[in-house]
This record gives sequence, C-alpha cells and structure tokens, in this order.
Amino acid sequence: MTYELSGPGAQGRAILRTTPTSPFGRKVRIAAQVLRLDHQIEERPANTLDQTDNLRQQNPLGKMPCLLANGLTMYDSRVILEYLDAVAGGGKLIPTAGADRFQCLTLANLADGVADAGLLMVYEGRFRNQDQTSDRWLDHQRGKVARGLDALQAAPPDPRHTDVASISLACMLSYLDWRRPVAWRDTWAGLGAWLDSFADAEPAYNATRISE
Repeated sequence: MTYELSGPGAQGRAILRTTPTSPFGRKVRIAAQVLRLDHQIEERPANTLDQTDNLRQQNPLGKMPCLLANGLTMYDSRVILEYLDAVAGGGKLIPTAGADRFQCLTLANLADGVADAGLLMVYEGRFRNQDQTSDRWLDHQRGKVARGLDALQAAPPDPRHTDVASISLACMLSYLDWRRPVAWRDTWAGLGAWLDSFADAEPAYNATRISE
C-alpha cells in the first residue's frame, strides 16, 4: 500500500491541528522533522475549549493533535506517528515486525500514559475551584506517574536512537518539567540523564522546545 502526505492545506500540504505546548502535538512535530516531512505539513492552532473551533468537527473528541492528509483525518498522536512512518517508507520510527515492534509500541504507550496522568493533574487544578479539588484523584494520577517513571527508568529506550518510544518519553518528561504536576528529577535522576542524552543526540527535540 502506498501512503502519501498531501492534504487540503496551502500548496497541497497536510494540516496539523495542535499547539506548541501540547506534548502529544510535539511528538508529531518531532517525528515530522526526523522523517523530513515537516515541510509538507502546515501547522494550524487549535483551541479545545472553543466550541466554535472546527477541531470538534475534525475530531469528534475535540482533542489534538489531529492531522488532515491525503483525504484522511487522523487522531491521536500514536496513529499520526504510525502514518508518518509509513509515508516515509516504514520502519524508520516503528519496527516493522517481531518483538522489537511491540516493545517499542509498549514503551511509547507507557510514556503517553504518564503524560496523560500528568495532564489530568494539571486539569484538576485548572478547571476546579480549590475547594472542589480531589486529593484522592490527584493521588491516583500521581501513582500512575510514579509507577510509570519507575518502569521507564528501569528499562528506557536507547537515547541515541530516535523512535516512537524515545520521542514519547522525551516529550512526556519535558511536559512534566514545564507544567510540574510532580517533582520528578530528584527521584528519577536516571531519566534526567536520559533526557539530556536524547537532547544531545536529536536536533528535532531542541528545535521544538516550548518557549516559556
């Protein structure tokens, strides 16, 4: 099967609905740069809270990232990264078969799950009044973060090899640094060293840093 990255954007480019601060959108932006597809993608901002934003028509869940390409509308980041990898010929970011493929996808999913838990902690403080905040809920999410970071520190992906697992882990750790739902660097210092190594090895990580 042949995959193409052409879409309804300017000059036939695909359209990526995201924001610079989304860790999941950043995954797509890094992958596109690594695969040298970024010049074929037009980024358009999305506001998940704006009822008039047509993101809700593009993705019924109203979530980003969302990619419009070659007549397809794709979400979430895991689907989009697999599509970009296929467009680039396959096997660039995701192993094509065997145990390596499923190990890579599992590590990526674990990192995404930690990012999701951190995001829910941030939202708990953002969308609830202080007297409505649930400590039980926050502890539940904090437990997911801690267990996930334990597992990732014990068996991280190779920081010198960019694939969906290393991209997902790097974007998750960067998000935890930025939003600070948990203080992770002292307890999981090995992951801090891992992130430094990945940043040194992958230019696309530095090129997509959030401007604070």
